Amino acid sequence: MSEPPAPRARSGAQWARADATRQALLNAAREVFAERGYEAAGIAEIVERSGISVGSLYHHYGGKAGLYLALWEDHTAEQERRATRAVKRARTEGVGDPIALFILGARAFLEVCWEQRHTSRLFSGGEGPAGFGLTRRRRFRLWIQQNTKLLGEQESGMLALILTTVMGEAGREVAVAESDAEAAALIDEVAAILARLAR
Repeated sequence: MSEPPAPRARSGAQWARADATRQALLNAAREVFAERGYEAAGIAEIVERSGISVGSLYHHYGGKAGLYLALWEDHTAEQERRATRAVKRARTEGVGDPIALFILGARAFLEVCWEQRHTSRLFSGGEGPAGFGLTRRRRFRLWIQQNTKLLGEQESGMLALILTTVMGEAGREVAVAESDAEAAALIDEVAAILARLAR
């Protein structure tokens, strides 16, 4: 009795096609969610705009909720990457003050809110699939825990809670700025407010 053939490994071209498919779906979903809101957004329109089959959409994302959550995960991961990178770079340059590090991370976070403003705006209205609010709250608690460590707090983490809340709300305002100049001014203002609150 012969053994079944081993599954064939995916080639680089297959991975590239899969990545292109996923990206086309995410781009189309971002547009449709931005125009219609989550509830009114339709799978048919996302599929039409992406040029990808409905079967591929369900294969990669499982449906509309999966697309929304994937957009959110990508967006928040980029915010975290940029903030972490800014803090690491500052530490290598000799910055040791926890408040200064927090503010540099906050600036990087807010810059992503502006650079990816169309995506940022999707998540500021509170709309989304069932359970999304709970997912956001869990992520927010993790974010506070990370900032509590960064700030070196031993007790309640109240300072981290306050500063993280301010930063999150400020991100919504930055995302709806009218221009690069307005967004930059808002980011500067938020940094100054964070510094005052942390004293």
